[in-house]
Amino acid sequence: MAPAVNHPTSVTFVDDHTHHHAHADAATYYGGVEKHSRARTYSHSQIYTSNPRRTPAFQEDWHMRARRLSHDEKHVSNPRRFLIDVEETIRVVLEQEDTDGDFQISVTDAGPKMMALGTATSNGFKTFDIRGTYMLSNLLQELALARDHNRKRIILDETRLTENPVDRLSRMIKNSFWNSLTRRIDGDGLEIITADPKNRTGRVQPRIYVPHGEPEMAEYYRKVAREKPHMNLDVVVLPPKPDDPVFVKSLNSKPGLLALAMNEVDDGKGGKTLKGIPFIVPGARFNELYNWDSYFISLGLLVDGEVQMAKGMVDHFIFEIKHYNKILNGSRSYYLCRTQPPFLTDMALQIYNQLDRTEYEANTAWLKRAIQAAIKEYHTVWVAEPRMDPKTGLSRFRPDGLGIPPETEATHFTHILEPYAAKHGLSVLEFSEKYNNGILKEPELDEYFLHDRAVRESGHDTTYRFEKRCANLATIDLQCLLYKYEVDIGTAIREVFDDELELEEDFALQPFPPTPEAYANPKRESSKSRLQNSDEWFERAEFRRQQIDKYLWNESKSLYFDYDTAQEQQILYESVTAFWALWAGCASDEQAYKLITRSLKKFEVLGGLVSGTEESRGKISLDRPNRQWDYPYAWPPHQIMTWVGMERYGYLDDAQRLAYRFLYMMTTAFVDFNGVVPEKFDAVKLSHLVDAEYGNQGIDFKMVPREGFGWMNAAYQVGLSFLNTHMRRAVATCTSPEVFFNSAASRLSESAANSGVITDPLSLAMEALNL
Repeated sequence: MAPAVNHPTSVTFVDDHTHHHAHADAATYYGGVEKHSRARTYSHSQIYTSNPRRTPAFQEDWHMRARRLSHDEKHVSNPRRFLIDVEETIRVVLEQEDTDGDFQISVTDAGPKMMALGTATSNGFKTFDIRGTYMLSNLLQELALARDHNRKRIILDETRLTENPVDRLSRMIKNSFWNSLTRRIDGDGLEIITADPKNRTGRVQPRIYVPHGEPEMAEYYRKVAREKPHMNLDVVVLPPKPDDPVFVKSLNSKPGLLALAMNEVDDGKGGKTLKGIPFIVPGARFNELYNWDSYFISLGLLVDGEVQMAKGMVDHFIFEIKHYNKILNGSRSYYLCRTQPPFLTDMALQIYNQLDRTEYEANTAWLKRAIQAAIKEYHTVWVAEPRMDPKTGLSRFRPDGLGIPPETEATHFTHILEPYAAKHGLSVLEFSEKYNNGILKEPELDEYFLHDRAVRESGHDTTYRFEKRCANLATIDLQCLLYKYEVDIGTAIREVFDDELELEEDFALQPFPPTPEAYANPKRESSKSRLQNSDEWFERAEFRRQQIDKYLWNESKSLYFDYDTAQEQQILYESVTAFWALWAGCASDEQAYKLITRSLKKFEVLGGLVSGTEESRGKISLDRPNRQWDYPYAWPPHQIMTWVGMERYGYLDDAQRLAYRFLYMMTTAFVDFNGVVPEKFDAVKLSHLVDAEYGNQGIDFKMVPREGFGWMNAAYQVGLSFLNTHMRRAVATCTSPEVFFNSAASRLSESAANSGVITDPLSLAMEALNL
């Protein structure tokens, strides 16, 4: 008679066919009660757990490892599953494989990259080897997720360890990362979001600033402060003009979170209360709502069917324009004078096109609010002085603000301030206080910080392209975005609002066409004086297109350049944002052809598109360090804008090739570095291990990536929509673009070999670590 099989009373046995789908999300896969497959008992001592302690043989002991035989368990007909003790296996994996102690299993770890796991069908008696960085890092991730769900032992499908990396990353973004990046500003969400790593005042009291004219919201937060005294929440109501530079500077010593849009909901007690509308943050240290990050994040959300989340982010931008007079750089008090690249109209129209068509009236009313807000932002921010240059009719990044930007690291400007402090015989700290308070006047320093704030407003902080001149530049990227605003607003008025749109808020309309004389006249037309029609907006778009051609297009170089409105000349820094003209549709077919056939090769490298050319960046040295928005770095916004622009003009093959390059780089990092999804890449070396200015966000996690990074997540989901099935399979096997496209491969490889550039992933990673 066979011995009785003893098991804990809490264990529920399930047959194979009732097991969760192998690639279900973690909550489904690991949630609920503990479940074991019913299996025959090989060893009474191993009923409840696997035995992962057996030391793998490697190097000199390779012959001690049993060969896999033809009669081993068959993976296809009978999918292999493992019986695993969670905590013990985590301990063994980290002890054996994580040789650099970062709680990640990556290609740079020197462990044996091989581990035996007990199979579920044998109750852990028979073992099977898990091999390689990817499978072991996936094992560590799955164990961490099981621990999250308080599982002591699990049955794990091998297919979760061998999952196609493209499918795995896309699934994690859709089912996990977006959720982890979701925030709300209300009584429930405040404790997570008030923590601010950019606050260097030494005071950590959470503070929320509520706009003037929102008494119900102010009372709501006061009630939260009373009900949660442990938070020590300070609730402050802003004045009617919250973006006055003098007032904003007065907040430097008391930074806080800015209130965002809320909905009225039932409180469950027969009354009403307010609830914050959820939104997605970029991730890592960026834990608030950002302007242009949100646009690219919304594109990823739309691919993943999260239309309502994207819609809520537009609601926040409408709220910001109404109460803070602009879409803010970020929703913190020190950003009140500063915006970021404008994307609201395209964001709103893309979401509108995906809303439920049966709710036409509600959708149209929502779009109307968004377009009205965009028109206000356009007139009061982008074509108003000082951002407007009346002589050229072009706009600039030129925010208000006084003193030293307070959200930077304390030592960020030390090298700039030291000479001025020495001149006055003061320490840097003493000089900073007197300068900020207006006691000491330094016009040159004022000019420096004007350009510094403009660089931050541009989103491209920082780059040698903008060094000490950004506020004077009519950049190609900003003109493209505003051209798109003008076309989008005109199109929405004509197609959705029967060519008539009434503006509900009262603000000044800027003169058109723009001239120095028109802008010198202080008289302005009121927004409520007449209805808006499409003709005016299409005229504004055509005028801007002509000015772009006149001032920014360079025929001899087949590229768009920024225009310095102070020096009245083009700045010949080659920037990949020239391709935004394709996204906006302001390039002629001939210009598009020249951009792609003559200029694209300057920016295309192994991992996609670099921000600018090496020649434009210039030599790097100890005295002239690299900037993160220069060569050789690649960022999601530039990739996505170029892919979409190329497809718009019929260059789909080029868009697919560039998308493949970038997704290949992302996928190899994901496979080799424990599932990492970083903020940016060195696209020449295919490495996220970069040391430029602010480091690389999104790489600091333990065991399992929790959130990726907002716009990099989006780039992956959007990029996959450009690839055909064959490309997607090739990316999943980490097939190099040069092998896959077999085009300029030999030329790039030869030049890399001749220049001594390393191209294999392990050597690249090791070189980056050495650096």
